[in-house]
Amino acid sequence: MEVARAAAGLFMTNGLRATRTEDIARAAGIAPRTFYRYFATKEESLAPLFSAGAHRWAEAVRDAPAHLTVAEALHHAAVRTLTPGVGVSARSLEWVRALLRLTDTNPALRKVWAEICQAAEPELAEVLAGRMRAGDEESVTVTPALRFAAAVAGAAVRVAVESWAVGEEPAAGPGGPAALAVSNLEALRDFRWETGRA
Repeated sequence: MEVARAAAGLFMTNGLRATRTEDIARAAGIAPRTFYRYFATKEESLAPLFSAGAHRWAEAVRDAPAHLTVAEALHHAAVRTLTPGVGVSARSLEWVRALLRLTDTNPALRKVWAEICQAAEPELAEVLAGRMRAGDEESVTVTPALRFAAAVAGAAVRVAVESWAVGEEPAAGPGGPAALAVSNLEALRDFRWETGRA
């Protein structure tokens, strides 16, 4: 994670184009050869930061109070992970904004972001299955319908964060990522989360 943080700091300070892998390695206190042992490109060095955010989102869904429905747990998790001062710092959200803005002009970084978002879907599907298992005698497995439900929920949150990132709205308030995510999830009110069918 140190490499990812070093890369993010350099990208925001110097720009993506002006930052070399050697600069990232030096800032992280490692040799360039060590950098290349873990990352093929400088853009890929941000993958751990993006993954950490996706993992926090899935954990927040998992840790939502047990009495909440799946839809309510998703709403709870969006507020928990995207509201400054609740589950994330305002500074971290500004980093997210800056890094997502870089994806607009850098196809390699956009690819890393897209891959992390897609890779997060199975974890969220497992979490949804786990919530459905709670109090149920029958085993709930991750079906294609649950994978679809995870993809829908993930897309609702991803689009909210991306939409906020391109604008100038503060992280807190009606134009912030939490409010946008809740709105997107609300638009899916009739979606049957438990089965993954509309």
